[in-house]
Amino acid sequence: MFGIRKELSYVIHQYKNNGYNIVLDVNSGSIHVVDDIVYEIIPLVEPLVTEGIKDGDVIKAAVLNLVQGHYPEEEILEAVDEILALEVEGELFAPDIYESYVFDFKKRQTVVKALCLHIAHDCNLACQYCFAEEGEYHGRRALMSFEVGKKALDFLVANSGNRVNLEVDFFGGEPLMNWQVVKDLVEYGRSLEEPNNKKFRFTLTTNGVLLTDDILEFANREMANIVLSIDGRKEVHDRMRPFRGGQGSYDLIVPKFLKVAESRDQMNYYVRGTFTHNNLDFANDVLHLADLGFRQISVEPVVAKPEDSYAITEADLPVLKEEYDRLAAEMIRRRREGKRFNFFHFMIDLEGGPCVAKRLSGCGSGTEYLAVTPWGDFYPCHQFVGNEKFLMGNVDDGIVREDIRDEFKCCNVYAKEKCRKCFAKFYCSGGCAANSYNFHGSITDAYDVGCELQRKRVECAIMLKIAEALDAAEEESEA
Repeated sequence: MFGIRKELSYVIHQYKNNGYNIVLDVNSGSIHVVDDIVYEIIPLVEPLVTEGIKDGDVIKAAVLNLVQGHYPEEEILEAVDEILALEVEGELFAPDIYESYVFDFKKRQTVVKALCLHIAHDCNLACQYCFAEEGEYHGRRALMSFEVGKKALDFLVANSGNRVNLEVDFFGGEPLMNWQVVKDLVEYGRSLEEPNNKKFRFTLTTNGVLLTDDILEFANREMANIVLSIDGRKEVHDRMRPFRGGQGSYDLIVPKFLKVAESRDQMNYYVRGTFTHNNLDFANDVLHLADLGFRQISVEPVVAKPEDSYAITEADLPVLKEEYDRLAAEMIRRRREGKRFNFFHFMIDLEGGPCVAKRLSGCGSGTEYLAVTPWGDFYPCHQFVGNEKFLMGNVDDGIVREDIRDEFKCCNVYAKEKCRKCFAKFYCSGGCAANSYNFHGSITDAYDVGCELQRKRVECAIMLKIAEALDAAEEESEA
């Protein structure tokens, strides 16, 4: 650019990716692909418009004074006209209309819509990065009884208000170690639906070791989604996700997971992996999973203590950002060849998207979403389980620590100073409260390394949408 204005803008975000000049208007969500001159002039027009200057001739004169000689005057004036027209249409330099929406979030009626049932605080693998400490969650190994699970479902129904659709994730440890209770709870949940005007959406997260054809048949009938844990290439997966005796698990689970994907017509599942400092070339793991035949893929960065040998560091960020760019470009190439697959962290809705409350406050942990331990304790989410500071209640007494719930009610992008200044705030919704707490001791801070990677993912996701839209427009024009 011209070097005139160097301070970071919080109203627009501009970047170049894969040959596109991309401009995101943060508050309206409008996205523009522009030529070089418009791209360079936008940050010169923005401070004039946002400071209240309405006279187009004044703005043009100011811009001409700054850039005359870099481009022909006629092109400069045309670019300013284009920019001002977008501003009038509310697609550039839009004001923030959302901050006033959150002033009384604490007064919102709490409606619980989702539970994470820790069916098993036990696991048959010894994953090195497991935040649950091989399923123990800083406590004792245990399996949830049917009675505890039944009370949890009763609590969910009783505290869901008028909401019809409820979500329950069977989680662990490894939930297949307690499969009969999973089946019994699904049956019980179904019995609650008609008399209470509810509909349960059950999901299952599994490492696949105990997966059988009978389990898959039941899951395909009753589970709306299945999450399959695999890290990618055999050497990467087996290094981080071995059995307790040290043997790798890759060869055992891959055929099972492929059967799951095909049996569900490549929909309503995803393979989910974790990359670490040991495989900064994680795009190769994503592409490996795609080459195996998976079409719904999520591989995300590990969150670990700085002293862990596999933790991602700030020094890793440049390499990882390049990997996201490389992955996005390869996804475009494969889509054009008819080999499309979805990467979870690049999936973004630029037209509708989640409701305002969701965009501002995120996953709803501690309010709409709760984790339940095998013995029936409530925590804000699975990553807080075992931290007694966040013990909210139990299935017998309900929520007894309303102060914790109120604290999470107020956890939104405007309560986090780092989020206020971030272009991605309406896409990531403030990030993970648990990561914020674990790194900074507060749920209203942010995990900085994670934020850097999230911003890059948003940029790539937007670029992918642009590439697909332009390809579609070109095909239509040639038809």
